Amino acid sequence: MKYYISKTLSIGFESAVEKVTESLKKEGFGVLTEINLQEKLKEKLNVDLRKYKILGACNPAYAYKAIQQEDKIGTMLPCSVIIQELDNNKIEVAAVDPVASMMAVENPTLSGIAGEIREKLKRVIASL
Repeated sequence: MKYYISKTLSIGFESAVEKVTESLKKEGFGVLTEINLQEKLKEKLNVDLRKYKILGACNPAYAYKAIQQEDKIGTMLPCSVIIQELDNNKIEVAAVDPVASMMAVENPTLSGIAGEIREKLKRVIASL
């Protein structure tokens, strides 16, 4: 089982970040964190990396439902969505597959919630 949902785009990097953020919002997600991995690795390790951002996306209603079922589920939140620059001026967007990640949690009541979030993230990726 793949642990992510992805799509390759032919747009600029910053445009991709904007489109992903807008599409997440339409599905009820907010972006809680944004990590510019390219900048951080340059700052901390003095290494060069292609453009690479990690967005921490959260749908509050579903986060609340999940926490009611499993009080330690916060260790798996928020949902990570990456935007990275590839060769040939392509941009890849990938989101975690919550069904795959919930397999590590031994709580069957979470599978329905994870399935609903997976469908939302699939729609986000498909809309790009």
